[in-house]
Amino acid sequence: MKIQPLEEEVAATNTQETSGEPQAAVKTSKAKAKAGSSEDVLTIHRKIDKVVEGKRKQKIYALTSANGVWFKLNQSNITVYDENTGKVRAIRYCVNEPSIFLDEQNKDSIREHIIFREGLIAVNVNRANLQDYLDAHPDNFKNGGSLFSEVNTDAKATASLDVEFLIHDAVGIVRDKSIEELLPVAIYLGVDIEQKNNEIKRELLLEAKNNPDAFIKLFDNPIVKARAVVVQAIDYNIIKVTRDSVSWSETNRPIVSVAAGQDAQDVITRFLLQDKGAAVYEDITAKLAMIS
Repeated sequence: MKIQPLEEEVAATNTQETSGEPQAAVKTSKAKAKAGSSEDVLTIHRKIDKVVEGKRKQKIYALTSANGVWFKLNQSNITVYDENTGKVRAIRYCVNEPSIFLDEQNKDSIREHIIFREGLIAVNVNRANLQDYLDAHPDNFKNGGSLFSEVNTDAKATASLDVEFLIHDAVGIVRDKSIEELLPVAIYLGVDIEQKNNEIKRELLLEAKNNPDAFIKLFDNPIVKARAVVVQAIDYNIIKVTRDSVSWSETNRPIVSVAAGQDAQDVITRFLLQDKGAAVYEDITAKLAMIS
């Protein structure tokens, strides 16, 4: 059927007085709110946890392949090249030893097991020696190993935030666009447009959340609109499709042939977007516009 809808205070600065003298108020700055006017905007000072050289943070290490629920890292006879001394030195992890180098540790210190659980181990800043040990371990991916690597939590957080923003944008499209603007995408996605508007939007909302990036791009895709026109033209018997051709329903005059194994709707959709199909596209849309 034809695409047709079924339903039509800026924060103020507080000043306290003590013994007649006003205390220091929070500073404000002027910002343009709209042409010809301005508002006081509260200046908020934040302490950002800047990652500077030498400052530690929690690290997470992950096994590069599945090794069960519980995995103990090998610590027997582990040696590394120490650039500071130019020597190959033995390392081991002992809880109470500040250094990971065996020759700097007390001979009575006890080595501690390093356990990956569910393929992960999180190491807080108060276990600096364990971070140093894992960073230096030859099985670490960055050292040429293949057993485990540090998880880039900053990159994961950024990627997660990007996805959340995309979902927000996609959901906003479903919320803000008119049903007329949404119907071509609904048809392209195979949503039943005979439903009420809210039911159509509900199905589109699920699509938007499942794949927000692809969903947003559909609204700028000319194939989406052309496919909607084709589906409507077939529903209204303006054109008809068979296994080997697409033709005008009224005259049986062929529009385009369909090769074996190809989908007729895909063929006519792409044909309409070509220069040789432009006149047919205009003709079909004109016929649809005449249908009330």
